[in-house]
Amino acid sequence: MSLFGKRRNVLPGFGLSLGFTLAYLGLIVLIPLSAAFIKASGLSAADFWAAVTSPRVVASYKLSFGVSLLAALVNAVFGGILAWVLVRYTFPGRRMVDALVDLPFALPTAVAGIALATIYAAPTAVAPGGWVGSWLNPIWVDGITQLAELVPWIDWQGWLGGKLAFDRPGVFLALTFVGLPFVVRTLQPVLQELEPELEEAAATLGANRWQTMTRVIFPELLPALITGFALAFARALGEYGSVVFIAGNMPMHSEITPLLIITKLEQYDYRGATAIAVVMLVASFVLLLLINLLQKWSRRYYRV
Repeated sequence: MSLFGKRRNVLPGFGLSLGFTLAYLGLIVLIPLSAAFIKASGLSAADFWAAVTSPRVVASYKLSFGVSLLAALVNAVFGGILAWVLVRYTFPGRRMVDALVDLPFALPTAVAGIALATIYAAPTAVAPGGWVGSWLNPIWVDGITQLAELVPWIDWQGWLGGKLAFDRPGVFLALTFVGLPFVVRTLQPVLQELEPELEEAAATLGANRWQTMTRVIFPELLPALITGFALAFARALGEYGSVVFIAGNMPMHSEITPLLIITKLEQYDYRGATAIAVVMLVASFVLLLLINLLQKWSRRYYRV
């Protein structure tokens, strides 16, 4: 409190601060996003529908949203385990492992794509293959062959790809790589604030490990886990740089939507590119809104 009984804030007044905030968000976020809608409005309804529903575009939607969702789910599971290990256990090299988690943040996406393609590439007649791909690709191919024999009515090779790099699995590897830090860094602060005494109290009350995990720990972690999942999903959905080096970029098979937008821009089809961008923008906003509502519900439900 000041001498005159009024509280003085470090920051300027509310009106000035709000004005700067809205102006900054408008310049950085709202104006660029509204430009996409304005550019796409130059298309007629029929042309817009034809641009966003062509078979090649729909195939890219399925791949981008499907693989992004799968990568985010995998990161939610293994990222949660990694965050738990980093917070609850002390072991040699823990600081190094904790620093490596941030590597996808700092590493240029093109470098990440080249590194992943080099590591997971299958052996060919002119190249020996990557460190992992040289022995993992034959296992992958044999597994798909066995699945095709067990369930022949499903096109397993079409869905899973015939190799790790330069096919659909490469998209999954790249999107998992870039999304992992979001889950780990979102869960770590919550785990650090979660006292081990809660687990000890649950054990003294007769709860086993599974009950302690599902009824004590998991409800506390669920809002942060949903946030990390949403961030990883959004990051994967917009990834371009690392995917183009390892996906193979085959139309109707391993071509992601951001690459298709770039392709249309290179062909000077600006309205077609912005039409696809608008669909991606609206779909991403709706999905993030649903995830935020789910996060709000989980906080209210588990706090009751």
